[in-house]
Amino acid sequence: MSGDRIPPEATTSALAALDRRSREIFRRIVDSYLETGEPLGSRNLARILPMALSPASIRNVMSDLEGLGLIYAPHTSAGRLPTESGLRLFVDAMLEVGDLTSEERRDIESRVAAGGTARTVDTLLSEAGRMLSGLSRGAGIVLASKVDQRIKHIEFVRLEPTKALVILVGEDGSVENRLIELDPGTTPSALVEASNYLNMHLRGRSLSEARLELLRRQESARAELDQLTAGLVDAGLASWAEAAAGRPDTLIVRGQANLLEDVHAAGDLERIRLLFDDIETQRELVRLLGSAEQGDGVRIFIGSENKLFSLSGSSLVVSPYRDSESRVVGVLGVLGPTRLNYARIVPMVDYTAKLVGRLIG
Repeated sequence: MSGDRIPPEATTSALAALDRRSREIFRRIVDSYLETGEPLGSRNLARILPMALSPASIRNVMSDLEGLGLIYAPHTSAGRLPTESGLRLFVDAMLEVGDLTSEERRDIESRVAAGGTARTVDTLLSEAGRMLSGLSRGAGIVLASKVDQRIKHIEFVRLEPTKALVILVGEDGSVENRLIELDPGTTPSALVEASNYLNMHLRGRSLSEARLELLRRQESARAELDQLTAGLVDAGLASWAEAAAGRPDTLIVRGQANLLEDVHAAGDLERIRLLFDDIETQRELVRLLGSAEQGDGVRIFIGSENKLFSLSGSSLVVSPYRDSESRVVGVLGVLGPTRLNYARIVPMVDYTAKLVGRLIG
């Protein structure tokens, strides 16, 4: 698990500064915050700690934790809440993540596969986002990469003597149509030959792989294809490149209304409004999700560690999902307040990413 995590040496140093009772008090403050969102005071702490400590002794420990930047008092004479640095320390060094039960796994599988055998990839991803939202009470986020789609089929259909439609079918079932100009004298057989050549040699390849393969085969291609047909092959591949460039990464957000359920004050409402604005502009969220594609497993981004959340005080738990050849093809996860139930959501996101990878593979 990572996000913009504390460097290991800083984590070790922060943990080393905490003795057994300090760690227990810090853990209880974080646990209480994640469960209720409310500050925890010394008197309530004294009732729930496994060791006998007076409220005065607890206040001394809390003062030390505050000095380390791990907790803070939201109001004078109030209890304490964890800071974002405290949450990061807790997530990186103290979070105990369990595994999903068999029942929970079956529930996730049934929800994601709700569309049945007729579902498209887009439907499956939308159901995954909806499921994550429903189970986490946050917003479900899915980023599906469209930039390097893999080719399933290309076909040329003549419309006019000098115009043809290129039908581009991706392995995810998506279809793109592009109009291209034909050289005078292009015959119907040349269109068929170009389609056959592209489908024979480039099917199953991404755009970048197809370009490399075409370059590699250029000499033999000249021998196999006449000049007009070779021009069609180039035009067909160029039209696929145009289609890919015109289809940016798809961002699916489900359950934004869940983020309003925990609003207690006008400041909270403004925080959520800013977050909704961030989601609408999408650029920062897509960039953030894209950075999660670079690593393995679940990543956790907390609050102002990232530009997107600098004003909204939110967290993001995400994991990349892969196709049958272990290529990262997207990212999914949960967006919510910093007091997300990380111990429950981390294995949920991890399992869903693996499940989606299997289903689209």
